[in-house]
Amino acid sequence: MINRRKFIYHSIVGATTLHFVDTAYAASQKQQKNNKNGGPIIVSTWDFGIAANLAAWEVLKNNGRALDAVEVGVKVPEADLKNLTVGKGGYPDRDGHVSLDACIMDENGNCGAVLAMEHITHAISVARLVMEKTPHVMLAGEGALQFALENGFQKENLLTEESGKAWQEWLKDAEYKPIMNIENQHFSPNKLPGNQYNHDTIGMLALDANGNLSGACTTSGMAFKMRGRVGDSPIIGAGLYIDNEIGGATSTGVGEEVVRTVGSFLVVELMRQGFSPEDACKEAVARIVKKKPEKAKEIQVGFLALNKKGEYGAYALQEGFSFAVCHEQQQDLLIQGKSIF
Repeated sequence: MINRRKFIYHSIVGATTLHFVDTAYAASQKQQKNNKNGGPIIVSTWDFGIAANLAAWEVLKNNGRALDAVEVGVKVPEADLKNLTVGKGGYPDRDGHVSLDACIMDENGNCGAVLAMEHITHAISVARLVMEKTPHVMLAGEGALQFALENGFQKENLLTEESGKAWQEWLKDAEYKPIMNIENQHFSPNKLPGNQYNHDTIGMLALDANGNLSGACTTSGMAFKMRGRVGDSPIIGAGLYIDNEIGGATSTGVGEEVVRTVGSFLVVELMRQGFSPEDACKEAVARIVKKKPEKAKEIQVGFLALNKKGEYGAYALQEGFSFAVCHEQQQDLLIQGKSIF
């Protein structure tokens, strides 16, 4: 039986804890309101999202369209040779081929994607042309490359010297065992521990001055993947989804698990039911854990969401997931996302 002194102590601790939680929640809500301020906003995955957001902001600050902003924004990491997980600097598959995946979606539900496309740096721009110039949503492999070349893109070798060295090093053991959050660790190939490599993605969501949403997602996929492997990034509803009445969501991490839950679509539908962006992302992550609890402890998956009000939130399986935020008050905000584990 609890005595009076213990009862008073637990009552005070409980009240203090509740006050702390309520205060933290209120502070979070205040920050959300200050950040959105009724104006344009951009959110994107990982620390390289800061530079991408700055490029996208040049479009939004001049009352540009969200669709143009996300395309311009993600082209920055696509062209960054130091980025080992997106675009031209990305690691190759196990046969030494760099293949890219990307998709884009606008406020009207129009969307386009390219899958396993080689020799073209700006996969996101090809994806946009698929959306705007064809009756299709997706083009893959040689067909995507042919379409890009027919529309003026230049064929190039995407295997950089650094990525080539990393591939040669990997071939010594040919072991695939991803590490998490490599995009925040900035390892050079000769410093990567134990021949363990991962990939990641930039997913970007934007709300423009007219209140319209668009999103983009682009990646070079898992390092040393099987040739032809496609993850969630170019799959509408998995790696990216936009509903202009509700909001948008994008994902990052091991794409196979996102595809199994149709993750980004799930996040948007949860927001439709009244979930906040963060709570919607948390529930999507929790469903991955529920399906494969043991595997979930060994991989990283994160979701990022932005609703129609300009409120944003994120959640991941593991610690280490960060996302960048850009709006009128601050253009270089980097936030550490919450995690299940």
